[in-house]
Amino acid sequence: MKLSHFQFNLPKELLAEYPAENRDESRLMVINREKKTIEHKTFKDVIDYFGDGDVLILNNTKVFPARLYGNKEKTGARIEVFLLRELNSEQRLWDVLVDPARKIRIGNKLYFGDDDSLVAEVIDNTTSRGRTLRFLYDGSYDEFRNKLTELGETPIPKYINREVTPEDAERYQTIYAKEEGAVAAPTAGLHFSKHLLKRLEIKGVKLAEVTLHVGLGTFNPVEVEDLSKHKMDSEELRISQAACDIVNSAKEKKKRICAVGTTSMRAIESSVSSARTLNPFDGWTNKFIFPPHDFSIATCMITNFHTPKSTLMMMVSAFCGHDLMKKAYEEAIKEQYKFYSYGDAMLII
Repeated sequence: MKLSHFQFNLPKELLAEYPAENRDESRLMVINREKKTIEHKTFKDVIDYFGDGDVLILNNTKVFPARLYGNKEKTGARIEVFLLRELNSEQRLWDVLVDPARKIRIGNKLYFGDDDSLVAEVIDNTTSRGRTLRFLYDGSYDEFRNKLTELGETPIPKYINREVTPEDAERYQTIYAKEEGAVAAPTAGLHFSKHLLKRLEIKGVKLAEVTLHVGLGTFNPVEVEDLSKHKMDSEELRISQAACDIVNSAKEKKKRICAVGTTSMRAIESSVSSARTLNPFDGWTNKFIFPPHDFSIATCMITNFHTPKSTLMMMVSAFCGHDLMKKAYEEAIKEQYKFYSYGDAMLII
């Protein structure tokens, strides 16, 4: 498969700028790989496809307010700072992206907040837009983290061309988010409401939680025609023994195992034993899944509709089958499904 196989034209009006009014009332396209059929449902109908002993694998990462705006010393120029990951908590060192990057050099200081109560010094360049910052703040580590939360805003994707609203802080977060560390939401999970999860549990569906802290690498454009030459950024991943036990027991009983989102799928495919069972994991993964790929754990997946040429779309193609996925995307455009983070969902069985 080549990069050009994943190009398609998406009408601008199909980009979802806001979430559906109710989480579980977005639209759901159901794709049956065996029968090659496509059905149109509402997300809460997902309950009809799962029964006693089936498993949903959820990514419980929590988005933190990663986007800050500061002012450059002397010139006062407004600079966007996007927090990627903490490098050293004692020294308050962070990997960040800055915009506009051409104005930010090693040694520059940035001031945040109306009272300039938080200051950062640029101590290294990492990539064209990447910098390492040392934050200077009078206070304990917990007070410093609270300050970042207070000054930061929800990092809704750049293509959403509007101001961040208070609603985004709640809606750009799954209802089961627990482990803070993601700079983007695992968007397939945004469709689950508390009520729907409760109904699934009453039906006997088991939930296995993994933690994959989504970084911006997930959305980095693929710039090579030969997909085998693309390198994914590493993202932090934890899979507990308890999650493995739930998944492996269901696998043994030949129950349906559903990866909720590409991040959950990437998580479980990063830690497979030689017997094709799920292993515990605590570390980093840069797993890149593209066709052809032999999936070991999940028998179905829930995902959103993704951007052309994205690594997310490549994974879906590997799982769904490329021709069937192309047909589904054509149908989604014809039927006016909403795309991307706040968009509609598909269930591939």
